[in-house]
Amino acid sequence: MSEARGPISEPRDHAPPARPMVQRVGAVLWPSFFAAGVATMVFFANVDPIELAAMTFPELEVSREVGYSIGFFMFWACTAASSLFTSILLQPAGRTTPPASRVDRKAPQ
Repeated sequence: MSEARGPISEPRDHAPPARPMVQRVGAVLWPSFFAAGVATMVFFANVDPIELAAMTFPELEVSREVGYSIGFFMFWACTAASSLFTSILLQPAGRTTPPASRVDRKAPQ
């Protein structure tokens, strides 16, 4: 009787090739850009950047455009960090840490 080998039981000798850096960076920044855009629209639909600046930094005069820009880049940084952590967690174990069989172990002297 032949056993069906599913993706879980296949040997992990042949890992897929690593993706180019540009593709990995794009996979983090592009979705986070859209998420930051949506978060900015939702947030500033309810909060006026001039009033927010008056409450947080009363000594600075901030225009609406600057407030929107700062808010967008803050949301983008947060969503990019989230996407980056997800990307790191989804990497195969062999790419982030060397397998135990490949680690050179020297005998203590």
